[in-house]
Amino acid sequence: MRRTARLLAGTALAVAAAAPATAAEADRLDVYPSTVAPGGQVSVNTAACGNSGATGDAGAVGAGTFPLAPGAHEGGATGQFRVPPSAQPGTYEILARCAEGDRQVAGDLVVALSAVHEAAHEQVQPRGSVKTGVGGGLGPDPVQTAAGVAALAVAAAGGTWLLHRRARGDGI
Repeated sequence: MRRTARLLAGTALAVAAAAPATAAEADRLDVYPSTVAPGGQVSVNTAACGNSGATGDAGAVGAGTFPLAPGAHEGGATGQFRVPPSAQPGTYEILARCAEGDRQVAGDLVVALSAVHEAAHEQVQPRGSVKTGVGGGLGPDPVQTAAGVAALAVAAAGGTWLLHRRARGDGI
């Protein structure tokens, strides 16, 4: 009996936790890609309008209005627009107004210069040693490594010699 009660309680909690996420998804406009270079193509979609469609407004970035038609996904509307080549870098709000009712949803679009946009998606591989000043891996310069090892050897030999003299009582 307890096991069944726990199972039912867990299921109820899972359903309750998933419901706000679904409602939150319906209240937004998804913009893809979220970062684009001037002249790039942008797609938007939302589940806020159901199958009624919507009118998109990209006037903030200078692209004007565009239609959102019922999409392939159940209850969603999708549309596309092109960012003007003259668009300045920055963050712009893209809107969609549902064809039925007065519902409106928004999403953000970041316009970035072409070089910045491409650099953001490249993976940079580290090269060389870490120049921390203390410790770290062996660097590419074997002369510096040999000098460090020699300095440590001289310090160890000198310390051993001083301790040996003190132990013998030679006056240090």
